Amino acid sequence: MARSKSSKRWLKEHFDDEFVRRSQVEGYRSRAVYKLIEIDEKDKLIKPGMTIVDLGAAPGGWSQYAAEKLKGNGRVIALDLLLIEPEIEGVEFIQGDFREAEVLAQLMEVINSEPADLVFSDMAPNMSGMKTVDNARAMYLAELTLELAKETLKPGGAMLVKLFQGEGFEQYLKELRQSFTKVTMRKPKASRSRSKEIYALATGFKVV
Repeated sequence: MARSKSSKRWLKEHFDDEFVRRSQVEGYRSRAVYKLIEIDEKDKLIKPGMTIVDLGAAPGGWSQYAAEKLKGNGRVIALDLLLIEPEIEGVEFIQGDFREAEVLAQLMEVINSEPADLVFSDMAPNMSGMKTVDNARAMYLAELTLELAKETLKPGGAMLVKLFQGEGFEQYLKELRQSFTKVTMRKPKASRSRSKEIYALATGFKVV
């Protein structure tokens, strides 16, 4: 019974959500796109001519918005284990786990001639409900994002990554500051207030 009530509450909240309604009206694939839109409008992240890598891209809202902003001038390379359907115009899609050498090699081949200007990740682990486990999984994804950014970004490039405040958070920010000249935290309005998620925007990638 409790689960049923919880499900009903989630469904009501979901369909009453202004960002869900906006995404349906404006043709975006998920409400999550409005997190990126707000950050982009504030920080002027996405500009024509860029090469952008979107990790954990499905269902594709962030890639969709990025491709729109590039206006045919630039590249968006999206990666995910899940297939993105239908395809998004202006987005190159690689299906697979970027932790695997074959998939990483495929990405590196795609961007070999043009390192990335921006890497972003809205990835989150499947939540178990166990705080310590979920936090460790989330930090692991963030670490992977940083490692890939170091491999693919050009000097001065940027990274936007979703984090969850908890154990390992401050240490991760320390790592970011070692690799980028500036790190700014963003909590967009589309990020639900009860969620501990926050976005780290790291700019000015330093090539060691």
